[in-house]
Amino acid sequence: MRIEITAKHLELTDSIRARIESRFSKLERLDIALINPHVIITQEKKLHQIEASITVPNDKIFAKAEHEDMYAAINLLGQRLERQLNRYQHKPSAHRGARSGKNQCRDGVIAGEPIEEITDAA
Repeated sequence: MRIEITAKHLELTDSIRARIESRFSKLERLDIALINPHVIITQEKKLHQIEASITVPNDKIFAKAEHEDMYAAINLLGQRLERQLNRYQHKPSAHRGARSGKNQCRDGVIAGEPIEEITDAA
């Protein structure tokens, strides 16, 4: 996988590039196609900002991290991306609405008072 890395206001060293590539190699283990990942590293005074945008099938994932230490910011960014990719991966199997009362009422598990029908007697 080719990662596009852009550095603003600092020099991109081989160790920074290696750290970013190692974090993204951990993300590849989730078996999600990472399309065109782009990382932007910015240094403002003592604070390092790292932003990453990744295109995945039918969606786009963005994460941002800030820290005084560059490598700590890279790790924080990797954790945030991993959390979002994990949520993306398990989204189809989520039990959304399974615990709502609507289906339980239809199945007769929840017994409520019957709703009286309103008729026009005019």
